[in-house]
Amino acid sequence: MILVYLLVLLIAGGLIAWLSERIKPDLPRWISLASLLTAAGIITIIWLGNQTQIRIPNTFSWMIDLDMLWLPQFGIHFHLALDGLSLIMVSLTLFLGILSVLASWTGITEKTGFFHFNLLWILSGIIGVFLAMDLFLFYFFWELMLIPMYFLIGIWGHENRKYAAMKFFIFTQASGLLMLISIIGLYLINGNNTGTYTFDYIQLLGNDINLGPARYLIFGFLAAFLVKIPAVPFHTWLPDAHTEAPTAGSVILAGLLLKTGAYGILRFVLPIFPEMTAELAPYCMLLGVAGILYGAKLAFAQNDIKRMVAYTSVSHMGFVLLGIFALNEFALQGVVMQMITHGISTGALFILAGLIQERLHTRDMNQMGGFWEKAPRMAVVGMVFAMASLGLPGLGNFVAEFLVLLGAFQADAVIAILATLGLIAATVYALWFIQQVFHGNTKESPRLTDYSPREMIIMGTMIVAIVWLGLYPQPVINTVKPALYLIQEQMAQPDAVQNNQFPEPTFHTARSGDTSVSFREVSFSGNYLAVQNSRAGSTPGQTFKISGNKSP
Repeated sequence: MILVYLLVLLIAGGLIAWLSERIKPDLPRWISLASLLTAAGIITIIWLGNQTQIRIPNTFSWMIDLDMLWLPQFGIHFHLALDGLSLIMVSLTLFLGILSVLASWTGITEKTGFFHFNLLWILSGIIGVFLAMDLFLFYFFWELMLIPMYFLIGIWGHENRKYAAMKFFIFTQASGLLMLISIIGLYLINGNNTGTYTFDYIQLLGNDINLGPARYLIFGFLAAFLVKIPAVPFHTWLPDAHTEAPTAGSVILAGLLLKTGAYGILRFVLPIFPEMTAELAPYCMLLGVAGILYGAKLAFAQNDIKRMVAYTSVSHMGFVLLGIFALNEFALQGVVMQMITHGISTGALFILAGLIQERLHTRDMNQMGGFWEKAPRMAVVGMVFAMASLGLPGLGNFVAEFLVLLGAFQADAVIAILATLGLIAATVYALWFIQQVFHGNTKESPRLTDYSPREMIIMGTMIVAIVWLGLYPQPVINTVKPALYLIQEQMAQPDAVQNNQFPEPTFHTARSGDTSVSFREVSFSGNYLAVQNSRAGSTPGQTFKISGNKSP
C-alpha cells in the first residue's frame, strides 16, 4: 500500500494547501514543500531497501506490486508496480517538484493555494503514470496531469497564456483520445484471443496480435507519446507552452511531462508491439534526428530566452527518440540517462530564465549583456548548465548522449552520424547564449541582483546532481538495467519462439523455510515459465504457472 500512500500524500497535500490559503497566504507553499519532502523520504527508503535486488544483473522482479480489482465487470484493476525504471522516474519527479516549489517561493503571490493544489496534482498524475500497470488506470493518470497544467499555464502564465494553455490542452487531449481508442482495441483483441477481457499490462504482454490490427493500435499509442515527447512535426505546442508558463510550469513541462511520452514508449509500445516496433524503428529514428537538428537550428534563431530553451528541449528529446528505436542496450541506457539529465539541466535553465525575468521583467536577450560583472553567481550557474546542454564531458548530458549515439551507431551508422551534427549545433547555441546574456556590452540593468541564498541552494543542488551523473552514472544504470533487460527480452521473444531459440538460461533460486528450489529459465511467456535442469522434484521441460508478481 506504500505506493497508494505516496499518491494520496500528494493529492491530500494539494487539497490542504488550497484550503490553507484562507488561514495564511504563505501556508500553502510550506504544505506543498512538506508533502513533497515526505514523499521523497518514502522513495529514498524504498531505494535503500532494494539495493540487493538492484545489484543482481539481468534478472527482473517488481520491487513493489499492488494489484486490486477496481471495476471487475470490465476487467479493470487498480494495479500499481515499481521497478528500477519507475523508481528512477518517480525520484526525478519528486526532486524537480521540490525545486519547483522553492523556485516559485516569491514569484507566485496570487491564488497561492490553488497554485500549489494544481502543482501537487500534476505531480501525483505524473507519478501515477510511472506506476500504473493497468492501461485504463494509466490513461486515468495521463488525463489527470493535463488539467492542472492547463490551469497552471492559463492562470499564472505570461502575456499569451490563454492561447498557449488551450493549444497545449488540444494537442495533448486529442492525441490522448487516440491512445484511448487503441487501449480499448487492445482490450477487445485480448478478450477475443484469450477469453479474458482485461486492461492489465502483465496479462497483455505476449498477446498474439495480427500485424493488421497491430499497425492501427500502435499508431494510437505513438500519437499520444510522440506529441508528448515532442517529436517533430508534433512539437508546435511546446514552445508556446514553455514561453508562457510560470517558472514551475516550465520546469515540470520540460523535466517531467515530456518524459511521460518516452516512458510510455519504453513501457508499453516496445513490449506489447515488438514486431511493429522493429518495422517502424528506422522511421522513428529519422524523426529523432529531424528533431535534434531542427530544434537546434530554431534554438539559435530565438531572442526570447525561454523560447530558446524550449527549442533546445525539442533537440535533446530527439536523442531520446533516436535511442529508444535503436533497440539495443547501450541506447536504452542512454535514453534513461538523457531523460534524467535533460530534466535537470533544462529545468535549471528555465529556473534561470524565470529568475532573470523576475528581476528585469523581460525575456529578450537583446536587452541583456554584461551580467558576469553584475551577477557573478548567476553567470557561473548559467555557464555550467549551458555547458551541460552542449554535452561537456564530466556532466551528465555527455554520458547520456554518448550512450545514445553509441547504440544508434550499432543500429544505423548513417543516422548516428547525422545525429552527431546536433552536438555541433548545441555548442553553437549554448555559447551564443552565454555571450548574449553574460558577456558582450553591459546593458543598464539597475534591477539586476545576484542570486540569494535560497536561489543558490536550488541551483547548487542541481549542479551537484548534474556533475554526479556525469562522473558516476553507474548507480542509475544499475537501477534501470533489469527493467531494460525485460524490455529487450520481450522485444526478442516473438522471433525466439518462432525459431525455437531461447535466451541464455539464467539461474534463479526461490527459498521457502529450509527448502530451496533452483531452476534454469528457458522461456517466459505471459503467465507461464518453462524450465530445465530443475531440482526439488521438478523435471526438465516442466512448465510452472506464475502467480503473485508474475515475474521470473
